[in-house]
Amino acid sequence: MLKAKIFVQLKPSVLDPQGKAVTNSLHHLGYTAVSETRISKYIEINFATSDRDQVALETEKICSILLANPNTETYSFEIEEM
Repeated sequence: MLKAKIFVQLKPSVLDPQGKAVTNSLHHLGYTAVSETRISKYIEINFATSDRDQVALETEKICSILLANPNTETYSFEIEEM
């Protein structure tokens, strides 16, 4: 069995209001050296196969049609044994 570990991030040019709110909160807590916070998504998908090529192809399709908005987000993934 294989697991896809997927990371979805906002493109650098896209404003991140949630990240900005976290940065402001950290500053109020005294962490003034924090210059920016970006919020991302982490998703794991387990596959009942050991075919890495199939898992990579399916993960790519899943990311592009469902998990990431191509206008505002980028994604990357890695595949590992379970």
